[in-house]
Amino acid sequence: MAAPTAGRLAALGRRLAPPARAWLPGLTQVRWSRYGPSYLEPEVNKEVYRKPMEELSEEEKSQRELKTLQPIKATAANVTSSVFSDPTISKFTNMMMKGGNKVLARSIITQTLEAIKRKQIEKYHQASEEERESIECNPYIIFHQALKNCQPIIGLCNIQKGGRTYQVPSPLKDNRKRFLAMKWLITECREHKHHRTFMHEKLSQELLQAFNNEGPVIKRKHDMHKMAEANRAYAHYRWW
Repeated sequence: MAAPTAGRLAALGRRLAPPARAWLPGLTQVRWSRYGPSYLEPEVNKEVYRKPMEELSEEEKSQRELKTLQPIKATAANVTSSVFSDPTISKFTNMMMKGGNKVLARSIITQTLEAIKRKQIEKYHQASEEERESIECNPYIIFHQALKNCQPIIGLCNIQKGGRTYQVPSPLKDNRKRFLAMKWLITECREHKHHRTFMHEKLSQELLQAFNNEGPVIKRKHDMHKMAEANRAYAHYRWW
């Protein structure tokens, strides 16, 4: 009786055990895609399609012929061919959004750019002929320049050594610089805004002040630089 019982237990163990997988050298598991290898990448730049056939090279002609025959992948939801699309403003809109209400965040950004345009045009008409040349009326240029003025060059990172925590100055990457500038602008508008002032009015004021290298956000950037300068004696702790 012991031998048949042992055989039945061994057969049951083989059925419950996971199937053995063959090991193949040089192959790694990758994420599955809904598109096959024959699908081409989408091209959202309209200038590529506006070129006449006479100006295209042989490789570009073959690529255009392939696109008429082979299937093309669908573009991502955040990719657009509009001339008004700006990835920096889209990023700022996403950071300003609260509770998933992106319609409200977009309307605030649109009203902010409109308010900047109105203020600069009013300033332009009140200025003299010599001063009009130095007045910028494009709200997109003002937004990007203000964001660039708010970006810190060097930041502080906490490093523990010997049971103590040191604030060590370290250079910042471009993504981190842009993130801090956007975060400081949004935080300043939310925390120091009068309850009767609309968000787009306060944001337009902060952007115009930052465009002229003024305001609390610029002061906060200078304070970070001063703190990094004061803690430069701990700069060698970055490599510990």
